Amino acid sequence: MSKKLFMRGNEVIAEAAINAGCRFYAGYPITPQNEIPEYMSWRMPDVGGVFIQAESELAAINMVYGASAAGARAMTSSSSPGISLKQETISYLAGAELPAVIVNMQRGGPGLGNISGSQADYFQAVKGGGHGDYKLLVYAPYNLQELWDLTMLAFDKADEYRNPVMILGDGILGQMMEPFYQTPYVKPGLPEKSWALTGCKGRVPNVIKSLYMGEGELEFRNSILQEKYKKMRDKEVRFEAIGVEDAELIVVAFGIAARIALSAVKRLRKEGFKIGFFRPVTLFPFPEKELASLANADRRFITIELNAGQMVEDVRLAVNGKSEVLFYGRTGGAIMTPEEIYEELSASPRFQAGAAVLKS
Repeated sequence: MSKKLFMRGNEVIAEAAINAGCRFYAGYPITPQNEIPEYMSWRMPDVGGVFIQAESELAAINMVYGASAAGARAMTSSSSPGISLKQETISYLAGAELPAVIVNMQRGGPGLGNISGSQADYFQAVKGGGHGDYKLLVYAPYNLQELWDLTMLAFDKADEYRNPVMILGDGILGQMMEPFYQTPYVKPGLPEKSWALTGCKGRVPNVIKSLYMGEGELEFRNSILQEKYKKMRDKEVRFEAIGVEDAELIVVAFGIAARIALSAVKRLRKEGFKIGFFRPVTLFPFPEKELASLANADRRFITIELNAGQMVEDVRLAVNGKSEVLFYGRTGGAIMTPEEIYEELSASPRFQAGAAVLKS
């Protein structure tokens, strides 16, 4: 049986990365993710890895580019403004088909904002925050067990698809402490990195680039990338659904907001409300087919988010007008409570029309 540990969320990510074979980390301090580089600074030498506190976020992500090109399992982490600074090279990583794991423990924004938890970087993460037609595989864990499991999985999927993978967390998840099982890392049967820049050694030199100037070259390269993203949509969707079969209102939430909302949903179900819960675990690929299959004229959806309304747009696209989609959110690092969501769903005039049809 795996060992149960009690750690802080940011430390869970760092230890999970090391367990998955991460041997290069470069980062730059920013709250609320500072425990990740702090942990890596003393743990990486223990396993023969490399830790670098770079002079800036730009330097850190470019160091990850170089380490990945040389075949290393590489990771960087930051929080919202720092991730914004990394966007150009994240696009380069995607264009050059280089695997890397990028952690964003979101904070309130826009601008420098504050250090409280937020989910306002959803668009940036899933729509391609940098330039060009690219996608990241984006995981949105909502407890420390998922932080552990999905961080290890992220390294495998980065290598499998030769693509950057993002762990999209927030300040609450990074700072909270709770027990979790240290499930063992099982190495997948992935091919060797024959494309890596390891020195010619008598072979044809490898070339890693994202610049394609020849006639039609870049369009051909983009067709390869888009086919890869299609494969992700077909194979990598992850979600959790609770009580959706008979639900007349389905709450859709991700990350820490899902954890808060689930408490309210469970209470309402006990009181006889026909309410369900749907949690996307992958934000890209988004579980659009699964949501579409639940949509009908007699059912409503409501997204609960720590932003001004971002994932709600993808939910509306998924249901394609078959159901009404409502939204409730808090911005600027303000955190809702389960009691607040309970009141909004069951009694608030804003949702009273929806609440009236919930009870059996």
